[in-house]
Amino acid sequence: MLADYHIHSDFSDDSTYPMEEVIKRGIEIGLSEMCFTEHVDYGVPTAGKCNCDDYEKEFLRCKEIYGDKIILKMGIEFGMQTHTVKLFQETFNKHDFDFVLLSCHQVGDEEFWTQEFQKNRTQKEYNEKYYEEILKIMDLYDDYSVLAHLDVIKRYDEQGDYSFELVKDIITKILKKAILQGKGIEINTSSFRYEIGDLTPSRDILKLYKELDGEIITIGSDSHKEEHLGFKLEYVKNELKKLGFKNFYTFEKMKPIKHSL
Repeated sequence: MLADYHIHSDFSDDSTYPMEEVIKRGIEIGLSEMCFTEHVDYGVPTAGKCNCDDYEKEFLRCKEIYGDKIILKMGIEFGMQTHTVKLFQETFNKHDFDFVLLSCHQVGDEEFWTQEFQKNRTQKEYNEKYYEEILKIMDLYDDYSVLAHLDVIKRYDEQGDYSFELVKDIITKILKKAILQGKGIEINTSSFRYEIGDLTPSRDILKLYKELDGEIITIGSDSHKEEHLGFKLEYVKNELKKLGFKNFYTFEKMKPIKHSL
């Protein structure tokens, strides 16, 4: 079974790929299940704020047409910050999502990808502050399914690799809290596009998650274009086996569903 659980269409600000065309492509390449996870990032004027009403309407239209050919799930990617939690709670309460990715793309309304957040901070400061923000968000918000691309700060770290050992303690706190909350983590195959040289999150994080008895893992391509969809899903399943995992997960109505690797 191949399930892509991180997909963006033209309802996300950084994609122009129409939802119906994404679905057709998913069927063509043999995906069993697809979960759309459109961007919602409150607090930053330039960040994506998906019109969830229009998104839901188009999703239901497409599901009616293609639902007998492929399993379709309506998810969302919440790019959260501590001061925007209330807005995300309001959005969640208005819609019937199957799946919610909890992401962190900026802290204090400062973007990672523009280097605004990293500017005038040491590598230690911006790495620690990133993980601290996630931990604080988890204290404030519970309506999510998995933590998305947990070490995404590495993608935008122009100073090079920051040792896992230096942030292991706070990552341990994050993973323990996710497990306690009954949540999971995702493996995001965009790591290959960004040439990070490791999985996202790293194998160190995945090993730690396993040691802590974490089990819920989803796999997603973070697709924004045709060539992204379904990329390296089978490879990642094999990597999970090597790390000792037995299962991966999909979701329905915010409930995890186990599948053997």
